[in-house]
Parts: sequence; C-alpha cells; structure tokens
Amino acid sequence: MLEKNYDSAAVEPRIAKAWEDADAFRAGEGVKPGAETFSIVIPPPNVTGSLHMGHALNNTLQDIMVRFERMRGKDVLWQPGMDHAGIATQMVVERKLAAEKLPGRREMGREAFIEKVWEWKAESGGQIFNQLKRLGASCDWSRERFTMDEGLSEAVLEVFVSLYKEGLIYKDMRLVNWDPKLLTAISDLEVEQVETNGNLWHLRYPLEPGVTYQHPVAFDADGTPTEFETRDYLVVATTRPETMLGDTGIAVSPEDERYTSIVGKHVILPIVGRRIPIVADEYPDPTAGTGAVKMTPAHDFNDFDVGKRHGLRQVNVLTIDAKITIKENEDFLEGLEPNDMQRGLWDQLDGMDRFEARKLIVTVFEEGGFLDKVEPHKHTVPHGDRGGVPIEPRLTEQWYVDAKTLAKPAIASVREGRTKFVPKNWEKTYFEWMENIQPWTISRQLWWGHQIPAWYGPDGQVFVEKTEEEALHAAIQHYIAHEGPWKAWVEEKLENFAPGEILTRDEDVLDTWFSSALWPFSTLGWPEKTPELEKYYQTDVLVTGFDIIFFWVARMMMMGMHLMKDEFGNPIEPFHTVYVHALVRDKNGQKMSKSKGNVIDPLELIDEYGADALRFTLAIMAAQGRDVKLDPARIAGYRNFGTKLWNATRFAEMNGVKTDPKFVPEAASLTINRWILTELARTARDVTEAIETYRFNDAASTLYRFIWNQFCDWYLELLKPVFIGEDEAAKAESQACAAYVLEEIYKLLHPFMPFMTEELWAHTAGEGKTRENLICHAEWPSPAYADNAAADEINWLIDLVSGIRSVRSEMNVPPSATAPLVMVGANALTKARLETHDSAIRRLARASEVSLEETAPKGAAQIVVGEATACLPLGSLIDLAAEKARLEKAIDKAKAEAARIESKLSNEKFVANAKPEVVEAERERFTELEQQLASLAVALSRVSEAG
Repeated sequence: MLEKNYDSAAVEPRIAKAWEDADAFRAGEGVKPGAETFSIVIPPPNVTGSLHMGHALNNTLQDIMVRFERMRGKDVLWQPGMDHAGIATQMVVERKLAAEKLPGRREMGREAFIEKVWEWKAESGGQIFNQLKRLGASCDWSRERFTMDEGLSEAVLEVFVSLYKEGLIYKDMRLVNWDPKLLTAISDLEVEQVETNGNLWHLRYPLEPGVTYQHPVAFDADGTPTEFETRDYLVVATTRPETMLGDTGIAVSPEDERYTSIVGKHVILPIVGRRIPIVADEYPDPTAGTGAVKMTPAHDFNDFDVGKRHGLRQVNVLTIDAKITIKENEDFLEGLEPNDMQRGLWDQLDGMDRFEARKLIVTVFEEGGFLDKVEPHKHTVPHGDRGGVPIEPRLTEQWYVDAKTLAKPAIASVREGRTKFVPKNWEKTYFEWMENIQPWTISRQLWWGHQIPAWYGPDGQVFVEKTEEEALHAAIQHYIAHEGPWKAWVEEKLENFAPGEILTRDEDVLDTWFSSALWPFSTLGWPEKTPELEKYYQTDVLVTGFDIIFFWVARMMMMGMHLMKDEFGNPIEPFHTVYVHALVRDKNGQKMSKSKGNVIDPLELIDEYGADALRFTLAIMAAQGRDVKLDPARIAGYRNFGTKLWNATRFAEMNGVKTDPKFVPEAASLTINRWILTELARTARDVTEAIETYRFNDAASTLYRFIWNQFCDWYLELLKPVFIGEDEAAKAESQACAAYVLEEIYKLLHPFMPFMTEELWAHTAGEGKTRENLICHAEWPSPAYADNAAADEINWLIDLVSGIRSVRSEMNVPPSATAPLVMVGANALTKARLETHDSAIRRLARASEVSLEETAPKGAAQIVVGEATACLPLGSLIDLAAEKARLEKAIDKAKAEAARIESKLSNEKFVANAKPEVVEAERERFTELEQQLASLAVALSRVSEAG
C-alpha cells in the first residue's frame, strides 16, 4: 500500500540515485537505430555560481523539453558544462588567499596562482551541478564539460588563430570599460548603472586672447534672444571635473547660433594651459545644458567618436588604478609651458585619487573665478559589477574581433527565419544590437582564463600561433627573411637558444564570452570531427534569459555560422530556435536583489516544498513574454496538486485499481470510462502541442485541469458506486481503466514533476513486480481514442452539478440541506441522461428529487444547461430577505473599498511616490474587488428572482 503522505525529502534523493545508477540520461540510451536526435546545450553556469531562481526557471523549462523528447523516443543529448568565469573566479580565489593569510597572486606569481585556482575548482567549484541535480535536471552528466578543459582550450586556440589569420581578430587602441579596482577591461555586460546623487559643475573656459562673442541672456515669449552680453569665455557642464585635465576640444552643434562665430577658435584650458579648438559636431544637444560640451576623447566613449571625426588629441590623465598622472605623462605634457603656479598644482595632483582630485580641481576653479555654478544632479554612474567601483572609459591597446563582419550572416539567418526567436518580439532587440554592433573587446588583464596565443618579438612584432614552438618558427622565418637590425640579433640568440629570450607571450587572457561563444560545437569535440558533432549539431533549442541575447546568443550565432559549414560550405546555425524566458520576480513584481532583501532561494523552496512543486509552479507561470511573479504560497498550492494525485493513487489502490495488461481502451463499455479515455486523449494532444510550441504554462494548466478536476474530482467520484457495487464486470473494467489512465497521467506529468511520477510509476507496477523501464524512458502518450458522445454526456452531467453547486454556494445554502431539482424544457436526450444519472445527480448536487416541468416554479433560482433550465426552489431552504440584505451590505462594503483604492490609483503623486510593491498590491486588490462585486451581483439577482 502506498504511504499515506508523500515525503519529497525522502523520495527525491532516492529517485535521483536510481537515475544515476541506471545512467538514465546518457545520450543515445535505449533509442532505436536511426532515431531522430534532439539536443540542447545548457547555458553554462559560472563555476563560482549557486542555484538562483533564474537558473531554476531556465533549467526547469529545458528539462521539460528534454524529458518530453526522450519519452518520444528521440536520441536526446542535454549537454552540461560550466563556465570558468574569469573575473568572478579570480576574485573568489584572491579573497580565499587573503582570508587564509597566504601570499597574494602577485607575490606568488602567475603559475602558482593558476595552480591555486585549479585546486579551488577541484575542491569547491561546481557545487551548482549538484544543485541542478536536486532540481531534477536530466543532463547527460557523463559528458560534463568546462570552458577551460583540454578540449575546449584546443577549440579556443583554433578559433583565435584562424580568425586572426583571416583578419577578423586584430589589436587596436580604443576606449574600453576599465575597472580600476580589478585592473582589467570588462564587457558591457559586467557594467551596471547605479543611480547616484551627484553634481553638475558648470566651468568657465577662457577663450584665446582677443576672442569674444555675443551670448544671449534674455528672450521673448517665442524664445528669440532680446538681450546679449559680450563673453570672453565658454561655459561647459560636467559631472566629472577631474577629466578636464585631458580635454582636447569643445564641441557645439552647427545649428547652435550662439556659437557660430567662434567655431574654429580656441579656448585655453584652465589649470593646464593647453590651447584646444572649438569644433562643430552633431553630437551636442543645443537644448541640453549650455550646448557646449567639453571633449575628453581618452575618457568618454562619445567624446572618443567626436574626437576621431575632428582629429582631436587623445590625452589619458588616469593610471590603471584611477589616479591622476601628470609628471611622467608625455601626452599630457606635450606642447605645454607651465608657470610656477601650474607646476605646483600639477605636483599636488600627480598620483592623487580621481575623487580627491575632483575636489581639488573644483576648489581651484572656484578660487580662480572659473566656476560658473553648481547644480545638484541625479544621474547614473557605471560601476563594475564585480569590483563595485565606478568604471572609467580608458584608452588602451586591446585585442578585438571584427563583430560587424561576423554579424552579417547571423542577421540574415534570423531575417530569413532559419533561426527563430520565441517570443518573436525579441528579434527586434537582436536586430537593433547586431545592426549597430561595435568591435568586440576580447582581451582581459587577468590571469585566470585562456591566455592569448600571441608572442612578441624584440621589436614588438606579433606572432599568433597555437603553440610557442610554432610562434618561434614563424618569428625566425620573419626575422631571417627580412634584412634589418634584428636579423643578426636573432641569429646570435639562436646559437645559444634559451626559451623566452626571443619571444615574450602576451599576458592577457580572453574574455569569458569568447569560449562560451563556441559552446554548441566545442562541447561536441570540435575542431575534431567527432561522431557526436556529426550527430547532435545543429542543436535544437536554446533556452536563455533576455539579458544575454547580446552577449551570448549573438556571439554563438556569429561564431557558429562562421566556423560550422555544411558539405556545400553553407553556414550552419548553432540552433534553430531561441526561447527567451522572462525574469522571476517577487510576488509584488519587484526584481529580486540582495539590497531589497527579497531574494528567494530555490534550494530553500525545494527543502520546504520539494523540487516537483517548485518546477510545476515555474512552468505554469511561464507564460511567453510575461515575468514570473513568484509567491511561495503558490508553490504550497501546487504541492497540494501533487498531494491530490498521490491521494488519488492511494484511493484507487484501496479500491482494487491495478494494472491490467489485457486492458484495451477501445473495449471499454461504461460511459464514464469512455468519457475519461476521451478526455485523456484530448489532454495528451493539447499538452504535446503546447510543449512543442513552447507554451509551457498552457501544458501545465491543461494537466492541472485534467488531473485535479476531471480525474480526481469527477471520475473517481463517479466511480465510487461502481467500486462498491455488485456488477463485477463493470468494477473490473473501471479498475483496469483507472489504472491505465493513472499510468498515462504519470507519463504526461513526468516532465513537470519527475520525482513523484517516477515514484508512483515504480509503486503501481504491483506488489512484488517491477517495471520494464523507468518512467523517464516510458513511451510518451499519444492516444487516438475518441468517443464524443460519451464525453458530451458526462461533461453535461458535470456542468449540471457544478452549476447547482455554484448557485447553492452563491446563495449561502447550508451544505447539508437538500432541495428538489426541477428541469424545464428538457429534450429527449436530456431526459434520458437525467434518468441514467439520477442517483449521481441526487448524491452530488444534494437534490432531494429530480422532476420535469413545463414552466419554472415560483421562487426558484435558475441556471441554463444546454437547451434546458435547471430550477432550484430555495425559498424553503434560506431566508431570502435576510440573504438579500446580507448581499446588499457586502456589495456596499466592496464598492466603498473599490472606490477608495481607485481614488488612490488615480492620484499621480501616490503612484509616483509609493513603493512599487505597494502600488502593485493596491492594483491587485482592486481587481479582486471587481471580481467579487461581479459574483455578488449574480448572487443578488438569483435571490431577487427566487423571492
């Protein structure tokens, strides 16, 4: 006998071990020869990571598809793996060294530090895999990959070298996001915008001697200037006064009449003395600030672009750790002849932290009469998400990928429908990014990662090869073949050769996204032509969050289509579909964050409710394009759904339900059985179609309705008289049919709730028996059974009883009270059904008797069922006047509360200033009240009709 209660904490580890012992998820396991393949690559979690709600949603949706296709007989590969996560991992290990009071990475050196990282990875990296297993993820764990393993490292070398030799990887001096704490370039993805209360400083820059212009100071109603003053200075506004040391120009709009006369003139930069030009460019907005914008091409991305258009110098005034550099800065000093006051100020500024320098520069401007005004200014400041400090745009030489060239085939693939986004609206986001894509900075100033395979000769000549030996060979060929100062030097070194004397390796490593861009094919053994690559590439679906469309999806598309070609040389997309899921938010719709204290830990939810309940909740709430508002109370509710199925199985078992291998659905004779078999077939069809079209919420909702409502509430209830009756043939058929339907339910529900269904599948094999296979390898239901007449008859019965129950509830009829049921206008079919189901109607609808009349009796509540009207004379059961008064009072109370909330929500100040979760809660309450009022109005109308 099945245990009385389902214990997820005890069952889930046991089932997980059964899967592991059976190697149940190995690709190709148990499939027929020539089976169609289905493959998904897991978005590789960081080796430092632990399971969060985004992972839980992402991997639940993948697992639903993977288990579904495995049960459909496909050769399924769900490829697991982890990302080495360059910055994050290096930080973890550095913090660990500091905590253990061991030498830091710079003290121990690169080789020893990398050994420490590998040690950490072996000991504690990858805990997320065990957490994914707790969630029930059915990956082929035997094929686990890591972006730094030997095979993937070989793929990275192959790609870097080949793209370099094609001219698609190159070095360039450009601005990058620079983290002055971690001392590395970082990607846009690793930058987060932090709203900050700061200032906008308006600084006066003197025009060169003898130059003035007329600046408007008064305007008429149309905005036309009416008064002017003569100025020998320009006012610029900045949130970062310290960068003014690197200013090399002032930009104004060519349409800005205020400055037309001085375009081409110069200003003299205060503190510095540099003479810088005034240029006309489309970038400045004449209506913003003063319309004149200081140009610091080495410290601002927009200024860099303007500077390139106008040939402005690029003067970097910050060190790698964001300190002012002047004394040894040749670019800064070029062309300057400072006076004693300037020298003294430069001495003070040199080596000063950027924010301290800001204070000093503002003070100097104020004392010198160059500070026009200061305004409080709330603005966003980019911070490094790992270092936690404001990043600096920094001019450095880095390695780049020509993303624009690689993007063209990837754009065409989506435009032409070879790769589809679900929901489709994400294609717009993809196109906007790809069509405006910038060169991709791929070098990082870290130690943990794939070291760039580039070596430099004594004159700085770069040699890019897979190994140092190949690079040295290329270098020797280069220097020996070219007459020049280095030929003899190299020849001399070769006579007494020592490694590292001729070539020096680039110290930088590659951006983590570079290796993960190769993930769909590198994990299958590329660049080797492996059987797995031949079989499982192209993969089928990529499941991902919208936040990495740019950084991962786009890059996989670019790399995959450039490197993977069919026999005719046509690019092969890495996947045919990109399913983009939304965010998991808290119950009030707020984004989860540690600062808000609203982060929900999926592992805690699994501990409390079980993995199945969490998975089913996420699936049923995963409507396309809509964020998931996760309330733990919902998870408790869907745990009850699992309990309902468990109890239904137990009830069935207690009534002799057990598998009958001789049961054939088509041979069922009882209407109730033919009804449930028809509804089962409809459910299987709808669930299959929903999963195939990525409507996971529809699939879960369909299962919920069928299992809870049709099977548990109605089918088993309607079978009770059969189970306790004396018709042995009817009983045997119903027992066999119920067992058959339960088994199909377990299969249909398995992708959503794998642990419980695997447990029930094993248990219902029968005492002392075992199943031929695990349910994860069972055949997916695809019944073609249909008896529409039986389905219509039982669904009519359900509608009738449900309608009566609803009326009784609305009118506050005591549950124990019975009342006559009068049917008016019934046709022959309805009369036959009433006769057939008389006992069920009286039992389930609490009807004392069922009669047929031509007209509705007075004082009866009425409901329409098909062509007939069901009448409930309730005057003798309830005090109609008292019930009417109660309902009117409830309506008045609900209306008053609704009016109060509507008034608050129409108040713009309340909506703007209240916490978002408070506003959302009020909106939800208003919706609840509207629904409540609608129900109360129906109930009042019924009471009025009856009285």
